[in-house]
Amino acid sequence: MQVLRFRSRHYPLACGFHITTIRHRHNRRHTAVIFQCAGAFSDIPHWNRKTIALNHRHDMSTTQAAAGDASQMETPHPNGSFTQSNADENHEQYWKQNLVICLLGSFTTLIAMSLLLPFLPLYVEQLGVISHAAIVQWSGIAYGATFLAAAFVAPLWGRLGDRYGRKLMLIRASLGMAVAMSLIGMVTSVWQLVALRLFVGIAGGYSSGSMILVATQTPKDKTGWALGALSAGIMAGNLAGPLLGGALPPLIGIRATFWLAGGVIFLTFLATTFLIREERKPPKPTREEKTQSIWAAIPDKGPVVAMLVTGILLLFANMSIEPILTIYVMQLMDDQTKVTLVSGVVMAAAALGSILSSSRLGQLADRIGHTRVIIGALAVSALLLVPQAFVTDAWQLIGLRFLMGLALGGLLPCITSVIRHNVPDRVAGGILGYSVSAQYVGQVAGPVAGGFVGGHFGMRAVFLGTCLMMAAGAIYNWAVLRNSKTR
Repeated sequence: MQVLRFRSRHYPLACGFHITTIRHRHNRRHTAVIFQCAGAFSDIPHWNRKTIALNHRHDMSTTQAAAGDASQMETPHPNGSFTQSNADENHEQYWKQNLVICLLGSFTTLIAMSLLLPFLPLYVEQLGVISHAAIVQWSGIAYGATFLAAAFVAPLWGRLGDRYGRKLMLIRASLGMAVAMSLIGMVTSVWQLVALRLFVGIAGGYSSGSMILVATQTPKDKTGWALGALSAGIMAGNLAGPLLGGALPPLIGIRATFWLAGGVIFLTFLATTFLIREERKPPKPTREEKTQSIWAAIPDKGPVVAMLVTGILLLFANMSIEPILTIYVMQLMDDQTKVTLVSGVVMAAAALGSILSSSRLGQLADRIGHTRVIIGALAVSALLLVPQAFVTDAWQLIGLRFLMGLALGGLLPCITSVIRHNVPDRVAGGILGYSVSAQYVGQVAGPVAGGFVGGHFGMRAVFLGTCLMMAAGAIYNWAVLRNSKTR
């Protein structure tokens, strides 16, 4: 029963609680006992309740709803002291637990997803593709299919997370990826491989879903640090995956490697299902909010647009360089037998720098402002790209890539934090889903543009062009910061 209007009279008692008589419009009475201390009842178990209602005609929940403001009093503790509701303490506990599970889950799923890189062409060859050109072509299609599909569905999963809960999206993603990876180990044709890689992109998205859950469940003054730590786990998974992918197939075979990956992701599914607790679920939208678009719900759109553009820019800039690094290293080295090894070290150096700096930059962003850290990171990376175009030895490139990784380590967490601070909770998942899609667009377009520029204008042009893009991004974010309320 919903109480529409009521009057209440309070009778203070010496023992420290109130008896409240509630009279509502239908002239029916309900009696509620509101406890303000518990010293006399410290021996009674489970005495930590906001309201104990004695209701003769209706159930307890109705009376508690009728009690209204009286139920907002301090919560007594069994030891006789006053505390606020244990909700704050529980939330403090669970957001950290959620962060740990999301970090480990993202780390393991990304290992499982990226370990196929070293042996994907070999698997394509096993599936009946013969010519070298066709093997390369099908390998690229199979690898890129996941990102293409994910770019389209990420906003959908974000909006569904806003409506039904972000934990449910992680459960869906981990179970879907576990099934898909296991089935990839059973395919008999390259078409089946591509189809399942598309399915991985559609059903997956655990790491991006983890970012959304952590961003919305973590206290706002801790989001930079929490997302930085999660980002470090994501990058560590991307770094460790290819290493394991090179070691496992000779030991257990390619198909068994996929089955092992599916099993690892299934463990993540179990941990997500039973250990993650979503304390603050998305609020139910009102009738007006249901008809309102996501974009119309954002009060200050400038910072959000800037973060979408910055996400595209960051992934575009990084991925435009990755495809040409091996060829660039080849030009710097006399001993061509070590080109692949040194190229791997160059790529790993940037990832290692990002892992080391992401949580520290997140903490700095929590103190001085996320947009300021983004501007500084883009400006420093632009400066570091200039000497990369003119190095004369591979070790110089390794050092500069490591420094660039340090500069960019906190960028993605800061992008997520700025969006989180500038959109209402009820549409946060949808907007963060668009952010993920924007990053996938950069991840797909970057290698194409980098290969084109490198092939027609030389390797140095790629570094210098990326430098100009990073500098433009820093200037753009600085202009947005001056004209908006965000930090």
